[in-house]
Amino acid sequence: MTNPTSSATPIPIVDTHQHLWDLRRFRLPWLQDVPQLDRSFLAEDYRQATAGLNVVKSIYMEVDLDPAQQVEEAEYVIDLCTRGDSSMVAAVIAGRPASPVFKTYISRFAGVPYVKGVRQVLHVATTPPGYCLDPQFVRGIQLLGELGMSFDLCMRSPELQDGVQLVDACPHTRFILDHCGNASVQAPDLSQWQKDIAALAARQNVVCKVSGIVASAKPGVWRPADLEPIVKHVLREFGPDRVLFGGDWPVCTLTATYRQWVEALWWIVRDLGPADQRQLFHDNAVRFYGLE
Repeated sequence: MTNPTSSATPIPIVDTHQHLWDLRRFRLPWLQDVPQLDRSFLAEDYRQATAGLNVVKSIYMEVDLDPAQQVEEAEYVIDLCTRGDSSMVAAVIAGRPASPVFKTYISRFAGVPYVKGVRQVLHVATTPPGYCLDPQFVRGIQLLGELGMSFDLCMRSPELQDGVQLVDACPHTRFILDHCGNASVQAPDLSQWQKDIAALAARQNVVCKVSGIVASAKPGVWRPADLEPIVKHVLREFGPDRVLFGGDWPVCTLTATYRQWVEALWWIVRDLGPADQRQLFHDNAVRFYGLE
């Protein structure tokens, strides 16, 4: 498969969704249900996974670890960013916006240039439908806007309308929709997801991360064409200047190598002009996260 990464002047990639976890230091309870990922994934592993793909910068994404370790995780990744010996240049850290101590917690990182935003995964059993609309949660997200930080929306696809309401309640906070709104590649009907994506895209303070979807494909038999309807829809709705590439490594390895995911996406966007391809893979992330 031909793609710009193999040309004489490859387009540089900014990966806006890079996970790392060191199980000697951190506890990730959810890994007990995903044995394929129940080991450490370190910076050197990521370097090997991305070799030859011109990944010039990456942004750490929190890994839904034990909430008691959130401060330790943030300090750990800030240290990784400051070292300058890897592609990691910034981070989206964990947080619980509805917590009564959230303001104290997040304020300690407000002046740290490497910390760009916060995420709380909303598609787990402890966050029922409507959880993100709790007034305390909404106040926490509004606080992020006041501090100049973003919030990553990572939620169940059928609950995207909750995301729309949250965005409307927080007009001064920037949102990133993770994993194309978590549509399943194997879903027989995407019509409701398509409507909800259009509604989110109509809010100008939302961008969409083209990431994660390959993990929902059928292992061993998926093709790039299986991912194409989801990617093409978010590209149409959000437009070329509000989409960001995310590797979602190592979660993507449930169905694909990092290279397979990147090359599948290059195939899907093969008809885009070079400027739009560069926006997706590099320029939008640099602008959105202030990585100049």
